[in-house]
Amino acid sequence: MSEPEFSARGVRIARWPRSLTRAGEVRIEDGRLALLTSYGSEIDSAPVEKVRAGRPWFAKSDETVATVNGTRYRLTLHRDEHGGGSGGGEAGGGEAEESGRFLAALKRAAKRR
Repeated sequence: MSEPEFSARGVRIARWPRSLTRAGEVRIEDGRLALLTSYGSEIDSAPVEKVRAGRPWFAKSDETVATVNGTRYRLTLHRDEHGGGSGGGEAGGGEAEESGRFLAALKRAAKRR
C-alpha cells in the first residue's frame, strides 16, 4: 500500500450544524479523499475529481469547506499538541499552512487523474 499524499489527524469534521468528530482524519490516497472518525471509521469518501474544496471568506484561517458526494463538511485542520498533523513530515508552520497544504494536495491529486 502506498503512502498517503496528504494525511492530517486531529481534524474537527462538522456537517452543519453539528460536529461529527473533534479528532478525525482527512486522507488523500490513491486518488480518493476519505474523511475518517478518530476510530478509523469512514464518514465519507469520494474520488478527488468529484470533491470541491476551498476556503470561503467567512472561514477562519484553519478552516476549509469540502463538498463530498453533495454533502458540505467544515474541516478544521489544526496541529495537535505534539506538532503533528501533516503526513508530509513538515514540522512547524501554522494552521493556515495546514489548510493550504490540504487544498494543494487535493488539486495535485485531481490533476494526476
